Amino acid sequence: MATTPTTTESGSDAGSSTHRLEQQRRENRDAVRALGMNPYGQRTDGLITLAEAKARYDEAADQKFQDAEQTNADARKADPNAPQIEIVDGRPIVKVAGRVMLKRGQGKLIWLQIRDHTTGPAVMIEGQEADDDAGKPAIEPSPFRGAMASDLQIAASKKDVNESSFELVKQLDLGDIVVVEGRLGRTRKGEITVWANNVTMASKSIVPPPEKWSGLQDIEQRYRKRYVDLYTNPEAMQAFKLRSRMMSRMREYLGNQDFLEVDTPVLQAMAGGAAARPFRTHMNALDIDLFMRIAPELYLKRLMVGGMPRVYEFSRNFRNEGVDKSHNPEFTSLELYQAFGNYETMAEIAEGLIRDAASFVASELGDRDDTASGDLVLPYLDHQIDYGRPFDRITYAELFESALGFPMTDTAKAHAEAEKRGLKTKTEDGTQLADILIVNELFEEVAEPTIDPARPTFVFDYPAALSPLTRPDPENPELAQRWDLFIGGMEIGPAYTELNDPDIQEAKFREQLAGIDDEETTFRTFDEDFVNALKVGMPPAGGLGLGIDRLCMLLMNQRTIRDVILFPMMRPEA
Repeated sequence: MATTPTTTESGSDAGSSTHRLEQQRRENRDAVRALGMNPYGQRTDGLITLAEAKARYDEAADQKFQDAEQTNADARKADPNAPQIEIVDGRPIVKVAGRVMLKRGQGKLIWLQIRDHTTGPAVMIEGQEADDDAGKPAIEPSPFRGAMASDLQIAASKKDVNESSFELVKQLDLGDIVVVEGRLGRTRKGEITVWANNVTMASKSIVPPPEKWSGLQDIEQRYRKRYVDLYTNPEAMQAFKLRSRMMSRMREYLGNQDFLEVDTPVLQAMAGGAAARPFRTHMNALDIDLFMRIAPELYLKRLMVGGMPRVYEFSRNFRNEGVDKSHNPEFTSLELYQAFGNYETMAEIAEGLIRDAASFVASELGDRDDTASGDLVLPYLDHQIDYGRPFDRITYAELFESALGFPMTDTAKAHAEAEKRGLKTKTEDGTQLADILIVNELFEEVAEPTIDPARPTFVFDYPAALSPLTRPDPENPELAQRWDLFIGGMEIGPAYTELNDPDIQEAKFREQLAGIDDEETTFRTFDEDFVNALKVGMPPAGGLGLGIDRLCMLLMNQRTIRDVILFPMMRPEA
């Protein structure tokens, strides 16, 4: 009977040892079947979470029961033939399910510790020997440091459970999922415990879990085997639960402003709405090539043409580009559009939405820092980011000149500076890049890093040539009514005053910036149907896009995008 794993999830023993451990578990599964039980369980009604079970503990009922038992014990000690008082057990009965994390004891009393998705204080199982590593978090300290597993202790006594249940408990391995029913009490050490009267199997675990207290620590294995990471590292479980709740809160915020959530196609005949290299696929039924969505923009605008004035989508987007700490080829964004708004409207919405999300996350984590001025400060890496005061605003031109010492219109200096810094000035075939692209290379390389990462900052009025779907500034057509928002050293998203003149839009679609190579292809496809939609008439509007994964990184203080995506892109294992 295997009760304590001797190998890690990654299989630190030789292959034969790992196979031996799996074979032992298969034999234990056969033993469960021999008891007449299904090792993979069945429908079970009436289950409550472990956290709820703990909350149902009734100290008065437990004390009354223990006092009555003590009275009978004292009477037996004084006179073995003394009559016993009838004990009415008023302790609550609960039915719970969880994964076996620890198993101790033998003979007539076996202790289990089971775990589910809920959280609470870390516990020490009854009878567990001293262990210097016990109770240590599975991963490095995180903002979820208070989110320890809500483990619950189970006592399986041969005198309390039926024979098949007790035999089942003896055959259990770490990682098995069980259903337990019994009364709630406390042990002598004060630990809330379910004194089982019935135990059934829900699922047999054939492979050993990670070592008992270390959790799944190998970073790559945590991402590859999220199904193990979630139950062994409570911090990971809580991060993803908080992400879900935060998105629900954002939906509520937008719903209160009369925005309508919609769905638009993921498979598209043309990849549009953003500057990105798409993934290609083929539809056999129609024998046509399609693209995975890089942005929902053009479809959301079609809905405004159709008469939906405020729409948004939490969209799954796909871009065939690099992978690093803030990029994943498959990611989630929020895009929204408001008829009769503009990019100033979008700045108001973005600031309010992010501040509300920050306040929600702070309250969930218990990390809110209200200073005398009422600021809302949350940590991100080495920064303390202030979401409470108004976000900073600066123009593209101001930031460029402040960082480089000359205006963005001085293209000769821009070329010289780019050459000096070794930045890209030509395409792969030697063609000179357009002036504005060289200016933007300098802006991204030199100016953006000067933005204070602790101060959320809008950068307004980008060059129009970089934003072909954006309405030009009526006072300076060389500039677009666009902003990008930067927080914590990352771009969180752009917003625009949308272009709704079909003739200008058609010209922009057909226009190709000189010197852009294949890695920087921008709107080279001509979406005739979208132009036709604009001919029907789209109201003036503001549009906004926010990177949800990056926002989760910021608000939850996670170092990499892989820590906020359940199944990040990984190179396949050999």
